[in-house]
Amino acid sequence: VTNGGKTTLAEKLKKMLPNCAMLSQDDFFKPESEVETDERGFKLYDVLDALYMDEMVKSIRNWMKSPAISGVVTGEPQNTCDNLKNTEDVYILIVEGFLLYNYEPLNKLWNRRYFLTLPYEECKRRRSTRVYQPADTPGYFDGHVWPMYVKYKNELEENASNVVYLDGTKSQEELLSCVYSDIIQELKKLRE
Repeated sequence: VTNGGKTTLAEKLKKMLPNCAMLSQDDFFKPESEVETDERGFKLYDVLDALYMDEMVKSIRNWMKSPAISGVVTGEPQNTCDNLKNTEDVYILIVEGFLLYNYEPLNKLWNRRYFLTLPYEECKRRRSTRVYQPADTPGYFDGHVWPMYVKYKNELEENASNVVYLDGTKSQEELLSCVYSDIIQELKKLRE
């Protein structure tokens, strides 16, 4: 969901996990001139066609081939703990975005999937506090953004499995703790 806390959560996780890199779907938007406009004059940014998805898949696959030398910046975790011992040879790529699970070529690549949700009113309130380039036109949230979120969320619920739904109204600390704990469990499985 737009303004659900995806980037904030991903950035915090990146700081806490060893050998961790992050890739943002926002970096794959097409230029405004290539984004379609509907009959109401809305730029259709909340659809897969507004993104260079093939390039995103290529970037992820390149990272998977050689994560240690991928060129994707990693950092030392700030909050190391006993749970992370013996993970020097494990590399983590966090991919964050709003249409990740609706693009079939990506669905073969995920180890874990998290989906942040927000109720309509909270999402609209948060969206109204953000500044976008280009700026949202009047009626854009109700006429395009929210309907596309509902459409893609329904598709996800019908077609994807193993998705952990997260309540975006929870505090950043609660969300971080939940996802971090889940990732630690996944890392333990990899070590066994």
